[in-house]
Amino acid sequence: MRNLLTIAAPLAAGAILAAGAQAEDTGEPLPSALEAGWNGERVCELRHQTDTHRVLRCTFPPGVGHERHYHPAHYGYALSGGTMQLTSESGTRTATLETGSDYSSDGTEWHEVVNVGKTTVTYLIVEEL
Repeated sequence: MRNLLTIAAPLAAGAILAAGAQAEDTGEPLPSALEAGWNGERVCELRHQTDTHRVLRCTFPPGVGHERHYHPAHYGYALSGGTMQLTSESGTRTATLETGSDYSSDGTEWHEVVNVGKTTVTYLIVEEL
């Protein structure tokens, strides 16, 4: 089973807890993973929240992505794998994710993704608040 840490590490390199991250083109604050969507529709739903963390379930059918957004420190688990194209400050690349793989990150200043495969990709993400 391939660990998502090998996929997420380049995205998290130099990352910060990005609550103040801003879009380069507008200077506006970036949305969080929960607030961000795709073509005006949210791709993540809030499943649970406490004072210290929240759990998101994010679903990406083929051709669906996640607009540019940030993550605070978080843990991710792939409920169903597939092929995603990831873009961040370090460039654009394609990664094949295995169902059941997981990772942790100290935070992601920004990234955007799109499902370029033929299967629906679903994650559980646990973010620190």
